Amino acid sequence: MSAESWEAEWERVLWKKKSYPDNFVPRSFLSSLSKNPNFKPYTYWHLVLLSFATSQHLASIFVFLAIFVRLRERLLDPRVLVWASVVVFLAGYVVWEVLDRDNDRAALYTNRAKTVKASILVFLALMSLSPVLKTLTAATSSDSIWALSACLFILNALLADYTPTSAALTIPDDAVNDRLTSVLSMNAAMSSSVVLASRLSDDLSVFALILFSVQLFALFPMLRRRLQGCTTPLQLVLTIAICALSIYLTVALSSTAVYLYCACFASVTFIAPGVLVWAQRYKNEIRGTWDPAVPKVNRRLSIAR
Repeated sequence: MSAESWEAEWERVLWKKKSYPDNFVPRSFLSSLSKNPNFKPYTYWHLVLLSFATSQHLASIFVFLAIFVRLRERLLDPRVLVWASVVVFLAGYVVWEVLDRDNDRAALYTNRAKTVKASILVFLALMSLSPVLKTLTAATSSDSIWALSACLFILNALLADYTPTSAALTIPDDAVNDRLTSVLSMNAAMSSSVVLASRLSDDLSVFALILFSVQLFALFPMLRRRLQGCTTPLQLVLTIAICALSIYLTVALSSTAVYLYCACFASVTFIAPGVLVWAQRYKNEIRGTWDPAVPKVNRRLSIAR
């Protein structure tokens, strides 16, 4: 039989007995070939905007480390840190209320009561646990504490949730809308904060540092994700403010650390987006009729159910 008759008889099945060989492919087999069908090219400044969340998270870690060193070297009064944490908490709560102003009023009043109750409980629990946390790692060498803390903070940065959220996607209180990775990230940061706080000299310093870490690694990421849906100038101002604060708190402690922080911020915010834009020219995804169908699941509907 000729190739033309084979092409007329050809089917994309192997279980039927055919006159042509199993490895025969007609000339029209690659007619539906497509390259990068779902490819959406990135733009540099859009990636820079998306990297602001990562820079903010890294800057918050650097701020915490600077506060810890200042407490350990007795360059910062822990009472000042406690009052600063209270003021920052109240300011963040006001911002959260402004973002939630369009939601149900009854639900807002209920959430406010729960927030006040939870804040008081956390405050009292940290005060009572401070003497215990102070002696938690008394039998462990400082080198092991530094290494463990560094690993936990790296894990915190890798597992953090940098996706934005909004009030429109808020799920009822009984549902869980946090990703597992974000929960693991918060636990890693809090564990690192606890082991570092155990190296401080007095109970008040331990209490102040743990209270500050709760706001920085548990509350601030939620507010940051809400603010990611706001305007670009607000994101820019927030990123510059946090990065500048981390550098300001560190410049008197170590000039080498300041250079490392600046290099880290520049790499994450400007260099990494440029590398990704450059690398996307080599993307080559081939699709054809032989590919299995890919189901498309509406994530918002699945969450609502």
